[in-house]
Formats: sequence, structure tokens, C-alpha cells
Amino acid sequence: MIKERLKNIRKLMQENEISAYIVPSFDAHKSEYVAEYWKCREFITGFTGSAGTAVILKEKAGLWTDGRYFIQAEKQLKNSTIELFKMGEPDTPDFKEWIFDNLEENSKIGFDGRTFSLNEIRELKNILDKKNIELIYDIDLIDKIWNDRPIIPNDHIMDHDIKFAGKSRTEKKKEVLAELKKRECDSLLLSSLDDIAWLLNLRGHDVNNNPVFYSYCFLNKDSTILFVDKEKISNELIEKLEYDGIKIDDYIKIFDFVKNLKSKKIFIDPDKTSYLLYMSINKNIKLLEDINITTLMKSKKNEIEINNLKKSHIRDGIYMVKFLKWIDESEKTELDEIKAQEKLINLRSKDKYSKGSSFDYISAYKENAAMMHYKATKNSNKKFENKGFYLLDSGEQYLDGTTDITRTIKIGELTETEKRDYTLVLKAMINLSMGKFLYGCTGTNLDILARRPIWEYGLDYKCGTGHGIGFFLNVHEGPHGIRTQYNKYKLEDGMIVTNEPGIYIKDSHGIRIENTLLVKKSEKTEFGQFMEFETITVCPIDTRPIIKELMSKEEIKWLNDFHKNVYDKLEESLTEDEKEWLKNATNPL
Repeated sequence: MIKERLKNIRKLMQENEISAYIVPSFDAHKSEYVAEYWKCREFITGFTGSAGTAVILKEKAGLWTDGRYFIQAEKQLKNSTIELFKMGEPDTPDFKEWIFDNLEENSKIGFDGRTFSLNEIRELKNILDKKNIELIYDIDLIDKIWNDRPIIPNDHIMDHDIKFAGKSRTEKKKEVLAELKKRECDSLLLSSLDDIAWLLNLRGHDVNNNPVFYSYCFLNKDSTILFVDKEKISNELIEKLEYDGIKIDDYIKIFDFVKNLKSKKIFIDPDKTSYLLYMSINKNIKLLEDINITTLMKSKKNEIEINNLKKSHIRDGIYMVKFLKWIDESEKTELDEIKAQEKLINLRSKDKYSKGSSFDYISAYKENAAMMHYKATKNSNKKFENKGFYLLDSGEQYLDGTTDITRTIKIGELTETEKRDYTLVLKAMINLSMGKFLYGCTGTNLDILARRPIWEYGLDYKCGTGHGIGFFLNVHEGPHGIRTQYNKYKLEDGMIVTNEPGIYIKDSHGIRIENTLLVKKSEKTEFGQFMEFETITVCPIDTRPIIKELMSKEEIKWLNDFHKNVYDKLEESLTEDEKEWLKNATNPL
């Protein structure tokens, strides 16, 4: 099937005199997770991971993806004729360099200009201009061969109540306008879906697991315009939005709007604005390019959001305890990956504020857990035995917060290597949790706190240590994060970030332990403002696999204190049987 699709697209390339066609993973808004309509890279390669770029040449093709997906991509690309390029590996060329090396001068490259950002195309041009390679940015070849391509979603949009959001859309707009004024800019053009949803206190259902909706937003002191399919918004909500000074226009009209815009200076994020949209903007308008103002604002949760988020984590912890008890007391050989994840999905779905999973669960037993972003299917579903580990990475979208948690659970007999690796991952997670740092540090500065215990054994994990989380929004949210790759954004009071180191051994096991952290101020001294983390996840960690001799006194104290907090916060909401189970699960080490 993939070979046939490659053959068809190459035929179109020849007809259009194109020597290379590039297919990224993104939609027109640079979303990490996209609606089915936008899964063009998956369609042409068969690789289902969330990150990757495909390049098709006349006689060969390549797929570039990161360390989270190496094992998965190897399996899914088998017999496809598509070569896997492992990003971040020493000898792996960037896809732009690979194109440059494989094309002759004066060649033509095609791509859908909606799916590449302005900055991405600038980087591409900087390399390819040396060979005078022409970019054809308004051609969607995938659409011509994808006969049953899904439609762009058309689900309804909901109002996100201020009792959850903490600030009204009117307040947020005023703050954005004030920031624009500081920057001597008269208007803002937003393309990123989570920024629009946050700014206007709206949520949608267009992207699986992410409560966003396909739209654009324009804002200046005189008006706010939401470009969206009008069928998604009820008359009642339209009235509310109009009362708050927000006009509604058709989604597709954004291109004509920016073409005829009369603004003097407009603010855009070149990493989020599509190249096609950029090329449509009136050329008489000056541009101010920077990370979206709203991205920085929403990364720092307000007091009401933080209080709500803590409540959602307590309720989530209750469901996790019920689930872990069920796993513990079940006959293991009667369980499998799908049955296990469906149990937790069902438990969480009964919450009054539940709006579905925050991402597709990673429910992985034994060697399947070595694939960091594995997804259990009918074909891959693995039955449990009385040995090894089961890893479950899961989360929920609640009206009052988004959760993300991973627990690795002892199912039966473990090897000494499995026990050692589990203990190292736990040490790594605890070391970061205990981190205290001077204000001004970024996640890049702190990443080594987690990796050091693992590096000491010559091991590593090919992914970041932590990512930001939205508030009833995308489970992955920037601009901050904790990883070895450079990130310039400081960790600020009120930011939320995950803490999820791991060890992944191909064909053997995968281990990850993940909590969610709140960045907060610690003491202020003559040397400056110090910062620390508060763990807001409320769920026990399996202590049975731990090799206690590998743990320091400080690490053991942290774990015991954490478990006391878990018990104290959850016990009153549990049945007597559940309370007894939790008491045993949180016994001091």
C-alpha cells in the first residue's frame, strides 16, 4: 500500500516537474497533534508517531524522527522502501542537508505551504538557495492521491467558565493589548490553536485529546475577530462573544483579510505562522516577529488555575489508586494492555468534570514499553504473564485541569537488571523533584539532575525529561521544558512541568516514572530569588522493585514524605478496602 502511494505521488511530481516533495507532521497551525485530515505524513509513510518529516525523491525516500520513535519507526517502515533517519544521532544528516546533497542545481521542491512555518522555510531556503533550488509552496499532492481523506472536523465549541480559567477573556485581551503597546505594535495575528483557546476562554473537539478548534484570531484595540467555521458556535455563545467585543468570520477568509489589512505593524510568531499565511499578508505592513505574547502568558498559571489543578490531581489520584488496586488484585494472566487501559479510562470517565483522555494512553507490557510512544492495538496487544513490568502513561482532560502521569508496575518476577533500572529511574525522578535553583535557570540547566543517576551506569533516554502542560489544554505546552537541548525560557513561578525520566531497553523492558511539578518561589537571599518544585501528582509509586541499597537517605526521605502526603490527601475519599490497600502501598521504605 505504501509503495503504491509513493508510486502515485512520484507520478504527480513528474507531471509538476518537482524533484522532491516534503511532507511534515503538522497542520496549518503547527499543532503537535492533528486531526485526521492533516495526517499526511502518516498516510504516505505508514509511520504513526506524532513527530517526523518525510521527503520523497524520484527514486528514494526518507523519514526523519526523534529518539522517542526509533524502535516504532523501524517496525512500521519495514518493506516500505523508506529509509529511517534517526534525528540526533551523530551521523544523521538533517533532512534539509539531505535534500541539498541529493538534488541538482535549479531543481524544484514542492510542499503544502500551510504545513510549514515561516521560520522553517527560511532555514530551508538558506540551505537550498546555494543551488538555486525553487520552492513551490502552494501544492498539496497528498490531497490528489488520498481519495478517502477525512474532512476537517466540525465539532462544537464550548465556553470555558471563569471559575475554572481564573480570568475573563476581556481581562486577557486587555493584558495582550497592553503588551502590544509596550512593543509599539498595533495588532496581533494568532494561528496556534491553544493560544486562541486560552485567550478567548473557549474549548473545542477538533483534535483528538486536545480541547482546541481550528481557527485564527486577529486582535487590535478596535476589534477582535475569530476566524472559524460558524457552524461550530451556538447562537447563545455568539451573543456572549459579541458582548465581549469578539466578531466571528469564516475560517477560510483569513487569507483575504490579511491581504487587505491596513495595520501599521502586526505581531506574528514565525514559528507558528504558516508560510502560506505569511505570504498572504499585505506587504506594506511591518512585522514584529517573536514568540506569541499569549504563549508566555498562559504558561504561568494564575492562582485559581493552580488551585483547580491541584483539585483535579487529587481526584485523578483516587482513580489511579482504584486502578492500581485492581491491577494488584487481578489474576495477571487474565490481563492485557488494552483491558488494563480501558479499566482506567472507564474510572476517569465518571468524573463530573471529565472531558476525555489528554493523550492516547501508552499501555505497554514488557518489551513493548521500550517503545516510548507505543500504542496498544488489536494486533500488538500483549497479554500479561507472571513476570516483568507494565508501564502505563496516561492522563485526563478535566474542566479544572489537565493531568499526565506514568507508573511502572511490578507484574511478577523481575530480573536484577530490571530492579536496578527501576531504582535508577526513581532516583532520577526524585533528584529533579528535590531541585532548588536560582531564578533565571532554564530546564536545560536542570536536566542533569535527573540524568546523572542514570548516566553513572552508562545509560540514557533519548527524549526530554519534562514538558509544560496546559490548563484544560494541550498536554504538551511550551515554551519551557526540561531537556538537554537548549531552551532559553526561564522557569517561572506558576509554570507546570512534568518530571519523567526513563530507561528503555529494546526487546526487554521500558521504565518511566512521571509526576507533575509546580514551579514556585522559595526563599530570597542576598544572592537572589531561589525557586523550587512542588509535586502536585497524588498517586503512590510502586516500591516493590526498589533496590534500597542504591538509594540515598535523602531520596528515601523524599519518597516516604511523598507517600505520606498521598495517603493524607486521598484516604478520606476511599473505601475501607481501598484505604487499607493504599496504606500498604505507601508504607515507609
